[in-house]
Amino acid sequence: MSFNKNKSKNDQKQERFSSAGFILAAIGSSVGLGNMWKFPYITGENGGAAFFLLFIVCLIIIGLPVLLAELAIGRTSRTSAATAFSKITGKKGWNGLGILQIIAPFIILSFYVIIAGWTLHYAMLSFSGQLFKDSDYSAVFANFSSGYLPIMWQGISILISAWVVIKGVSGGIEKFNKVLLPGMVVLLIILMIRALTLPGAGAGVNFFLKPDFASLSPESALIALGHAFFSLSLGMGILMTYGAYVNKEQSLGTAALAIGAGDLIYAFIAGLIIFPTTFSFGIAPDKGPSLIFEALPAAFSSMPAGSVFAGLFFVILAIAAITSSVSLLEVPVAYARERWSWSRSRSVWTMSILVFLLGLPSALSLGLAKNITLFGVSFFDAMDFIASNILLPFIGLVVTIFAGYFWKNIAEESGLNQTWFKIWLFMLRYIAPILVLLVLLHTSGVIKFE
Repeated sequence: MSFNKNKSKNDQKQERFSSAGFILAAIGSSVGLGNMWKFPYITGENGGAAFFLLFIVCLIIIGLPVLLAELAIGRTSRTSAATAFSKITGKKGWNGLGILQIIAPFIILSFYVIIAGWTLHYAMLSFSGQLFKDSDYSAVFANFSSGYLPIMWQGISILISAWVVIKGVSGGIEKFNKVLLPGMVVLLIILMIRALTLPGAGAGVNFFLKPDFASLSPESALIALGHAFFSLSLGMGILMTYGAYVNKEQSLGTAALAIGAGDLIYAFIAGLIIFPTTFSFGIAPDKGPSLIFEALPAAFSSMPAGSVFAGLFFVILAIAAITSSVSLLEVPVAYARERWSWSRSRSVWTMSILVFLLGLPSALSLGLAKNITLFGVSFFDAMDFIASNILLPFIGLVVTIFAGYFWKNIAEESGLNQTWFKIWLFMLRYIAPILVLLVLLHTSGVIKFE
């Protein structure tokens, strides 16, 4: 293994996505567990269709402007997310804020691969029929998550991610997404058709697509804003890192629209799978985080060929989780290669081992390490809170302020015509910062609703 400094830097500069590969990789980072796991239960908790429409509005007014800004910053700097701000401004004072974009995805990945491992385990249990031997699915999940098995599946998840990332940008990340994302679309459509043909599915469709705006609250708006932000992988350094691998010929405006559309379509299909299924079997749509691992298996167990459809469902979740894990891992890997001139293989294995070690307390936090707390909550919940509720919206706020006020050549890199550029800059300067700040105040607990 060679750790030649010049070789490492040259290799990194030569890595590029193709246009289609870049868009697929970026969509792969956004279609993670958020829209299949989190989106259904927060939609269920906030009234269904009206919340979905609010999510779409938030995706457009806050998600797409920040998304385009992150891509443009990455392509202009051609560096890791940690040094992108300082490279553009020529001021090293931005490095401190930039390094947060390495810390955030590192923390997220430490618990994300754990959930990815759960989905792999449940896919195996479903296809084998073992999942349905005990009808107490809460106990099934509790028994699994309280032992050592989550560590094994955590390791498998990080190994799969490392195997992809070590092959590089075009040879690994791009090829991986080109194969798995179309396959995932096919599986999603199969499950959607099955869900829509269940007895009583119409009630679930109405809940998801027939809005009742009286069910919305001010808190619903902030939750929708936060999810639009999280579902697009904003604030994680992913899009800046991927932007650094994009050719100059690629229209970033078109790419941003394609990524946003991919994220929205995925959420839409997820809703047409989850809600018809839950309503068909009398499951409350506001079941919370336990909806996927405790409530839905009961529904699958009651339908013909349920083990097959359950297996397909958890395979989809696993694909979504791994495509996002790959994106998250690439961020600290790119930084390690830039900062210490390491080879890609050394960077990948070092970061993967560190992620695995950081994730161990989280993997055991539902059982063997449940007495280990941080800020009064489990280690898993603490890592999630720090990264998702504090770091991501804070980084998003920094991105909007940087792009709107400190970036001198922003017009040139955006590639937008004059009219769209003015709209985009207005959003970055006056709308997005206020909304992102509200999200930060809400997720951090400063703004509370009774």
